[in-house]
Amino acid sequence: MLRHLKKGASYITFWLTLTILMGSPQIIWGNDTMPHPFEVNAASAALLDVKSGEFIYGQNSQKRIKPASLVKILTLFLVFDAVESGQVRLEDNVLISKKAWRTRGSKMFIEVGTQVPLVELVKGIAVVSGNDACVAVAEFLEGSEQAFVEKMNEKLRDLGILHTHVRTVNGWPAPDQYTTAFDMALLARAYVRTHAQALQYHKLKEFTSEGISQRNRNRLLWLDPSIDGVKTGYISGAGYHLLATAQREDQRFIAVVMGAKNPRVREREALRLLNYGFRNYASVLLFEKGKVLVQLPVWKGKTGHIGLTAAKSGVVTVPISTEREVSWHTETPERLLAPVKKGQSIGHAIISYKQKVIRRIPLHADQEILQAGLMKRTLHTLALQGKAHKIPLISVLIFFAALTWFLWHTRRPRQNRRRSHRYLPAKKILSKKRRLSSFLML
Repeated sequence: MLRHLKKGASYITFWLTLTILMGSPQIIWGNDTMPHPFEVNAASAALLDVKSGEFIYGQNSQKRIKPASLVKILTLFLVFDAVESGQVRLEDNVLISKKAWRTRGSKMFIEVGTQVPLVELVKGIAVVSGNDACVAVAEFLEGSEQAFVEKMNEKLRDLGILHTHVRTVNGWPAPDQYTTAFDMALLARAYVRTHAQALQYHKLKEFTSEGISQRNRNRLLWLDPSIDGVKTGYISGAGYHLLATAQREDQRFIAVVMGAKNPRVREREALRLLNYGFRNYASVLLFEKGKVLVQLPVWKGKTGHIGLTAAKSGVVTVPISTEREVSWHTETPERLLAPVKKGQSIGHAIISYKQKVIRRIPLHADQEILQAGLMKRTLHTLALQGKAHKIPLISVLIFFAALTWFLWHTRRPRQNRRRSHRYLPAKKILSKKRRLSSFLML
């Protein structure tokens, strides 16, 4: 009896997820529509599967709240962007300004006028939440904190994160600075997917600067070896935040807890969310991005077939008990007519569960196909017309052969025809003309 109840609860949760996901590859959920199987002891919370990008838990996830030090994830995002683009190197020395040295709040205690390797400032931000380090890297990359803040907001827009706005590089209190648990989960997902190497700094348990050793403020690193990031935060009036991520085997989740009453509560609730995800949900990879999923015939083209590739990976998050019941199929036209451009969107891959659509992923042409010559296009036109009117192929071929003979014959030079007529009796010439007239009347 208990087993049946558990199975029923699992199906109910899954159908809630399906209702939200149906027809929308990019998930935008409101406060009260996300699966909500239990209460989190905080102002807002969210749980996200990194592989699929799907939210499986939300509590007031769209509620605006002061981000505090969670802003530093965005600061580090831009630092690693600059390293990847070749703008700077982690070995570069950064001159510490008086403004950076004077920055209040949590610090890594850098000294004014000294030169500190960029990689040490990254550690200072990731491990001990150094406000001074944030100002130092902002000035190093963009010349001023304000210019760097503009880049931060531009990055948010590029990522499609629409309900977050920052005014400082480190989350220091400022008017019109806000975020949501939903947005922080999206930001963290983009961050760890784009710069997976950053997690080696976030999982460090201790950091020493200027002879001062400090422990990582993310205490979950000591409680669960699968946890390797990402950031804590606190601000008066909003409470304690924690953005945590963990990987077990090939699955990774991100949990966001915002507005807890103390550090222990935020840690307990974040770990609770992560365990809930790992114990109840599976990421099902049906096909990978760029894989050819179907071949289609191409008419009137120089090439007769074209492959259609998946624009995104076909991965969904479902309750563990239902993962084997997820399937996919393609929805495409029966045939294509040349020309076809490479990357052209043609049809969709449909991921479904018991005939209910979960996700639609566009299919793209894997090559360019140009139009064939006149002869081939004519033959294909006749074949298509014959197919449409259910005319046997042999009849189409006979007609095409006769048409070819007629065109060839009528386009011969007149002199040749006149020369040949000189040696033909008048009756034969007349008979030949009549046969030609009869053919044209067919």
